[in-house]
Amino acid sequence: MEKRILGRSGIAVPPLVFGGNVFGWTVDQASSFNLLDALVEKQLNFIDTADVYSAWVKGNHGGESETIIGNWLKKSGKRDAVIIATKVGKPMGEGKQGLSAGYIRRAVEASLRRLQTDYIDLYQSHEDDQSVSLEETLSTLDALVKEGKVRAIGASNYQGPRLAQALRISEQNGLARYETLQPHYNLYDRQDYEQHLEPVVTQHGIGVINYYALASGFLSGKYRGIEDAAKSQRGQSVVEHYLNDRGLRILSALDAVSERLQVTPTQVALAWQMRRPSITAPIVSATSLEQLNELEKAVTLILSDEDYRLLDEASTSAA
Repeated sequence: MEKRILGRSGIAVPPLVFGGNVFGWTVDQASSFNLLDALVEKQLNFIDTADVYSAWVKGNHGGESETIIGNWLKKSGKRDAVIIATKVGKPMGEGKQGLSAGYIRRAVEASLRRLQTDYIDLYQSHEDDQSVSLEETLSTLDALVKEGKVRAIGASNYQGPRLAQALRISEQNGLARYETLQPHYNLYDRQDYEQHLEPVVTQHGIGVINYYALASGFLSGKYRGIEDAAKSQRGQSVVEHYLNDRGLRILSALDAVSERLQVTPTQVALAWQMRRPSITAPIVSATSLEQLNELEKAVTLILSDEDYRLLDEASTSAA
C-alpha cells in the first residue's frame, strides 16, 4: 500500500486515517477489537482518537475510545503495528481542558495510561487555546518529544494565522513544530481550508489529516431528500446543511463518476480528497467490517483528470 509522510516527521502512514471516535460510542469493545484487527490486516493502521472521545454519550466521561484501543493493544500485542494519534485540550471535566503546560502534562499521562503504551505517535492540540501563550504550549510539547513520550505533534482546528504563528515560534526557538493539521474539509466544505489554511500547510510542508471527510455521511449518497433525515441521529442536521442546489449538484457528479467506474460515491469522494496534493490522509470511520471493506477500496481508486475536474467544478461555490 502507498505510504505518505506526516509533514517532516518521517512517520509513514496509509492514505486513509481511521477515526476512532466510534469506539465506545457506536461500536462496543468486541466489535472495536474486530475492526482494529482488520485495520492492521489491511495496512490501514493509522488510528486517530482523542482523550475526550466519547464524552458526549450518556454515561461516558471521555477516555472511552483510548481505553478500548489500549485494551486491544494489551490483548493483541500489536503496538508496533499501529500508528496512534490522539489529542488534548477539549473539556474533560472541571479544570481539565486547554493547552497550559500543567494540564498537557497531566493529560498526556492519562492518555498513555488509557492507551497502555509508553509513547504516542502523533499528539495533537485539539483546538487553539488563546488563553495560553503558544510558547508555553509548544515548549511543553517539545519536552514531551525529547522525553520520548510523543514522536510528533500536530494541531487541530487552528486558523491559518495562528498556525503560521506557531510555526514561526517553533522555528525561532528551536522547538518541535506542528507537523500536521487536522481541519474540517471535504468535497462540499472547501472554502475555509482552501483559502486560509492550504497556503500555510503547502508553504511549510505540513501534513493534513482532515475530518468530516464524508460530510457526516452526505457524500455517501445516503441523504437525497428531506425524508432521509430519519436515517440517522444526525440526519436532520445533515439534510438542513447539505441538501441544497450545490449539494445535489455534487451528488450528481459523484453518481456520474461512480457509475462509470462501478464504485460507490463514498469511494469517489475519498479518492478526490486523496488526490489533492496538500491532503495527506482523510479521516473516516466505519462501524462494521463491511463498511471498512468499502473504505479500503477507495485507497486504490484512481480518478482520471476528467473525473477530478467534474467533481471539482460541481463543488466549487461559484458553480
